[in-house]
Amino acid sequence: MLIERVRLAHKSRPVDLLVQDGLIAQIQPAGVIDPAAAVREEGAGALALPGMVDAHCHVDKTLWGRSWVPHSAGPALGDRIANGERGRAEFGLPSRDSVYALLGQMAAAGTTLARTHTDVDPEIGLRGLKLVAAVAEELADVIDVEQVAFPQGGLLTRPGTAELLESALQQGLVGCLGGIDPAALERDSVRHLDLIFGLAKTYGTRIDIHLHERGTLGAHTMELIIERVLRHGLEGRVAISHGVAIIDVDQAQSERISQGLAEARISLLTATVYNTPVLPIAELRGRGVNIGAGNDGVRDHWGPYGNGDMLDRTFHLAYRNGYRTDEQIAVAFDVAVSGGAVALGREPARIEPGAPADLFLIDAASIGEAVSARTPRRLVLKRGKVVARHGNPLRKG
Repeated sequence: MLIERVRLAHKSRPVDLLVQDGLIAQIQPAGVIDPAAAVREEGAGALALPGMVDAHCHVDKTLWGRSWVPHSAGPALGDRIANGERGRAEFGLPSRDSVYALLGQMAAAGTTLARTHTDVDPEIGLRGLKLVAAVAEELADVIDVEQVAFPQGGLLTRPGTAELLESALQQGLVGCLGGIDPAALERDSVRHLDLIFGLAKTYGTRIDIHLHERGTLGAHTMELIIERVLRHGLEGRVAISHGVAIIDVDQAQSERISQGLAEARISLLTATVYNTPVLPIAELRGRGVNIGAGNDGVRDHWGPYGNGDMLDRTFHLAYRNGYRTDEQIAVAFDVAVSGGAVALGREPARIEPGAPADLFLIDAASIGEAVSARTPRRLVLKRGKVVARHGNPLRKG
């Protein structure tokens, strides 16, 4: 495939991209490459950008593609957990059609890799993991999907959940294990973390822990996680989702935790949702902490918002960090590309010869305009194959 007349973020003149065997084979000035047999795609001066990573979402919970469902949960974390679990039976969740539709929508918006946290508990068992895995297999040529076995309602407080998590690992259903609020929800940080890290060490999996805990409580949990990563030799294999406690505490403690996160190569994953404080990207990255981003819930029983578009999430991340210049906005975009990939242990998408052709075209003059305007993606490629045009998935479920 020859993609003609596109622009790269760091070049002013248009170039042509030659894609072969799923890789970017050549990048040359427009008009230089002329393989007669190539399928040609007209870029029309659009900006070519690398595929984005949704490093934190919950596709098993989504109501995407259904009639509008008014939000009914109370304000507390426990209210939303309970509301989501009640909604499973009422709305038949997880729904194959909704999961398929949302993943297709995410791909059409330029996301080429997603990590989704799928509920595991005695009520639902491993059904959600198996359903999402089946849909992910159907869409394997459209988007890469990595699942986390996630004890949303608690691990210690729900007898039988730990055994289900281990069963999921034994069956090879997941390569990542989740945890949630070891102190605030579970009331036993040591047992919760020891169980998760013990399973991860035994089965060689990654870890991604939801940490909504605030203030000194959340900061203490972060220090416990850092200690276990270093003790078990799991550097680079652990992420903390949300983790806003790092900015609740004083400067000295925040810097100490940042140093520990950097040493243990623990990533922080932010969703920049609602009125939750936003992580200061520049400050944390300056301390050596990797930051990724995700949509979190998309139109589900936790909240009515979301569209699966990581450019939209990047907009919120940049806006709430006070970013105005193109250079600053490009940093937020890098969080949604490189930061997420590093957190998942993957190579970040790049537009360069030899890299996988995971990219999208958008009518914008720069990354700054792309994030600000968020126009439909003109074309999306996954491993060199066209998976969406003009914001619309090519495949229908």
